[in-house]
Amino acid sequence: MTHLWRYAGAALLGVSLIAAFPPYDLWFVAVLVPGAFALLVRDQPLKRSALLGFLFGAGFFLPLLDWTGMEVGPIPWLILALFEALFFIPLALGLTLVMRLPGWPVWTAAVWVADEAVRGRLPYGGFTWGKLAFSQADSPMLGLASWAGSPGLSFAVALSSGLLAWVVVERRLWVRAAAAAGAVAIVVAPLLIQPLQPDGVTVTVAIVQGNVPAEGLAYNDEKRAITRNHVEATERLAADVEAGEAERPDIVLWPENSSDISPYHDADTFRAIDGAVQAIGVPTLISAIVPTDDGENVRNTSILWDPDTGPGATYVKRHPMPFGEYIPMRSIAERITDAVNQQPRDHLPGDTVGIFQVGDTTIGNVICFEVAFDGIVRDAVLDGGQFLSVQTNNATFGRTEMTEQQLAQSRVRAFEHGRTVLVSALAGVSAVVAPDGTVLDRAELFTQDVIVTEVPLADDLTLATRIGAWPEWIVTALGLGAVAIVVVNARRNRRAGAPAADEPRPSVEAGVP
Repeated sequence: MTHLWRYAGAALLGVSLIAAFPPYDLWFVAVLVPGAFALLVRDQPLKRSALLGFLFGAGFFLPLLDWTGMEVGPIPWLILALFEALFFIPLALGLTLVMRLPGWPVWTAAVWVADEAVRGRLPYGGFTWGKLAFSQADSPMLGLASWAGSPGLSFAVALSSGLLAWVVVERRLWVRAAAAAGAVAIVVAPLLIQPLQPDGVTVTVAIVQGNVPAEGLAYNDEKRAITRNHVEATERLAADVEAGEAERPDIVLWPENSSDISPYHDADTFRAIDGAVQAIGVPTLISAIVPTDDGENVRNTSILWDPDTGPGATYVKRHPMPFGEYIPMRSIAERITDAVNQQPRDHLPGDTVGIFQVGDTTIGNVICFEVAFDGIVRDAVLDGGQFLSVQTNNATFGRTEMTEQQLAQSRVRAFEHGRTVLVSALAGVSAVVAPDGTVLDRAELFTQDVIVTEVPLADDLTLATRIGAWPEWIVTALGLGAVAIVVVNARRNRRAGAPAADEPRPSVEAGVP
């Protein structure tokens, strides 16, 4: 294979990985691509592997994140996608090195998880979009999330892919057979894992999707109309309940940004929300953008509104998204693009877990992109959340694939923690996700709708919830340790006159060409 074809192959493999994610949902593609990419960088000089990694990452992230530039132009999209592609450089280097070790499919999978772990934390709290685990909502492997979380699921996907790649290059028939059998077992065996069973107690929850007056960022110009939409939808639900046409809910959920005007600071907004909550007569979890005391910045705030006492407990989004909800190094960013002016005030993070108590029911709440971060969701379950609420605003991204990709993340979280997940979206897709990841009901994009559903409560914890981030740390340590072993051995060989670490060399594993 010439270098040019190898470079083109890296980019095409990156693009093909998109097919594993919504809206395509070809989960098995994620079982093929990581191993194919490992073979592509196998025995390559490290400088070439680095370039191959970047091309793979760019081929993946440029189409995956195209929705980020839908309303603000191509510059923020290109910067984010190409920056995220940089993380595939150390991934490619790590794959190239650990493929020299015996049993390399295990080490390549560990390196993949290590790379996701770093990318999910750095910089500014990280960015987890595109994790292998989030492509597996319809996969037979989904159940593994309840044992080892999303990192464990990513590891299983990468390991099965590595084993299939081993079949391609291994000459010994018995090893090929064992590798193929191992890959099949990893994919199929998790079908035996059953989701956590709820305790039998249920509550009735209504999800209000009020919709927006216009698609795109233009809806921000009609903030009062958005709140009015949710007020009117809630009042219609109340009328249907009184007429016996709908079941009375115990709890009502409104989505993120259902009130961009702070009800604490605007009397009309306060009266409108309070009137709707009094009409339905049950606690309602709303969302508002609340200015700080000095008015310089804001907080993305969930507020539990009681029909008798008004606004009560709150949760402030813990992980605002950089460049979307706050602008790091604002003075520099303004010189690159004027798109930052669309976010004139920074969203400040909260420091408490999203837990709301309604009678005997405990809601675990996260906001929008927080569903993609392991620790934030896990904290909401560990602190007592008996079901999970995901308040989100996807209206900004129109009819792009972003909405379905985020819904897939909620489906993974449902099985991972054994909880029903209720997605309340400003303009869609609101949804009810069962503890096994199945979508039981949904409201479509840019429609006004109300979903009333019986939600089973759960108190038990899955193994993944109990052990937390330990699987990720252990696998990451294994991956980094494998890389370190190869580097140390290369230095020893260099002293002895053997090829340097950045020169091609055959695998040390017998029987592998």
